[in-house]
Amino acid sequence: MSAIERQFYHFAFDPASRVVRMALGEKKLDVTEIAVKYWAPTDELLKLNPSGLLPVLVENYEDGQTVVVCENRAILEHLEELPLSPRLWPVPMQERAEARRLVGWFERKFDYEVNALLLYEKMEKRLMGHGAPDINNLRAGRESLRDHLSYFESLLETRNWLAGRSMSYADFVCAAHLSVIDYFDEMNWQKYPHLKTWYMVIKSRPCFRPLLNDILPGVTAAAHYKELDF
Repeated sequence: MSAIERQFYHFAFDPASRVVRMALGEKKLDVTEIAVKYWAPTDELLKLNPSGLLPVLVENYEDGQTVVVCENRAILEHLEELPLSPRLWPVPMQERAEARRLVGWFERKFDYEVNALLLYEKMEKRLMGHGAPDINNLRAGRESLRDHLSYFESLLETRNWLAGRSMSYADFVCAAHLSVIDYFDEMNWQKYPHLKTWYMVIKSRPCFRPLLNDILPGVTAAAHYKELDF
């Protein structure tokens, strides 16, 4: 039984929402996208997910059943349970474990050490009207970002993809996070040649193209943001 209709509640510059958009696109699933201001969740969103967190996927089936899947990890696992290709958890057990480790890295470590500082100061404060960016937080976020990028660069020196030999959710999650940071022109790609080459490959995939058309009102994207060969 396949869903006859899907709605996807998301915010365009939320990395967790972006990775699910990529997964839906890679699996060629049609969805109706519903933009949500995550800092001011609506009653509709809170009814679907009491935490108010994004993203949320709603599937309506032919038999009248409705399935609500909340937040990115649950949605990614749900999509893998459906009879859809391609599979985005690697088949080899060790690579699959490595992909899951890296997905967790972004959900916890990267989000706490980079996004909570850099994206909060450059994006969230603006959206919520919390004043000017804090220079010290920006500096700390950029220092943490450099450490993370150096680590990803070291992985890609010996691997085709972040988790090993095949493309996985680890690559999608990484690309989702870095793409938002890149929009704000905080990526010095020239310092990380293996990471840059990897990102160019991900960026050229059809599932990634819609992300390049996202616009945050009042903020101009980095000059190279839409370029596939930069």
